[in-house]
Amino acid sequence: MNIKLSALDQSPIREGSTATEALTNTIILAQELEKLGYYRFWVSEHHDTKSLAGSSPEVLISSIAAKTNKIRVGSGGVMLPNYSPYKVAENFKVLEALYPNRIDLGLGRAPGGMPLATKALMQGRSIFSDDYEEKVLDLVRYIYDIVPDNHEFSGLKATPSINTYPEIHILGSSGGSAGLAAGIGASYAYAQFITGGMGVSSVNWYRDNFKKSIVSESPNTIICSFVICGETEEEVNNQVAVMDLTLLLVEMGKSLGVPTLERALAYEYSEAEMQIVNRNRKRMIVGTPDKVKEQIVNMSKIYNTNEFMIINLNTDLQNKIKSYRLIAEAFRE
Repeated sequence: MNIKLSALDQSPIREGSTATEALTNTIILAQELEKLGYYRFWVSEHHDTKSLAGSSPEVLISSIAAKTNKIRVGSGGVMLPNYSPYKVAENFKVLEALYPNRIDLGLGRAPGGMPLATKALMQGRSIFSDDYEEKVLDLVRYIYDIVPDNHEFSGLKATPSINTYPEIHILGSSGGSAGLAAGIGASYAYAQFITGGMGVSSVNWYRDNFKKSIVSESPNTIICSFVICGETEEEVNNQVAVMDLTLLLVEMGKSLGVPTLERALAYEYSEAEMQIVNRNRKRMIVGTPDKVKEQIVNMSKIYNTNEFMIINLNTDLQNKIKSYRLIAEAFRE
């Protein structure tokens, strides 16, 4: 199986560092992964957090695309419930006009932050409305200029008018998102790194029920997982130690940024915390290059997909680049 390797970067902030450094590192990482042959590079949307810097994927996408040449760049994803579909469509049509055939519009249902941030993002609107699917449909209509005559905004066009379109991807970890992606004929990116469980039934349902549309003529799936790779077991264990503590602190609401290796190695876990750590390990693929390749290939066969998206929360940029390089080299062998 010829597997495409892609990446999702959440612009993690190291304890004691700055968001400026984290965003700069994201751009450098994208440039390095392009050299390594990665297919896509996505950035995330998170609000009011001390550990992740990427709150505006559209802005970051523009900067990354300007400083790379061919790698596809996109959102993983835009949290559409927070926004007007019309404005999101125009944002991504501008990006597509600037960087034709390189822009991905990944859409998510999650709020991207705590309730206070969600309330602020939806200021003046009900935060209880459940209109995500209708917003996705409207967004497709604006992107492809197919607003029906009986629509509230019939005749409205999202500008600029261009001859190419951003690829639309539905992000999710449930059957609902799979059903939405299949129904509109979009790509489906399954977030294995969120659930830790296998979503084979959701991915298969998506593929079996996919409806050809103006968005795409055939189904496409991407499996997203945390992946840590090192040359030696010691390197792997060090990176995993940082990841374990990072995810634990986020879940406990105590994160002040991604912890240093020294803090991660010195941390003493309670029995209850170790249960969380063990559960989170199910969200990761870890090991030396041959072991990581084997796990990715196996997971790709299980999901019957040829694209795998890697997430790494390491804030040591050189170690992070090395991890991605080792994986890319393993797949060239």
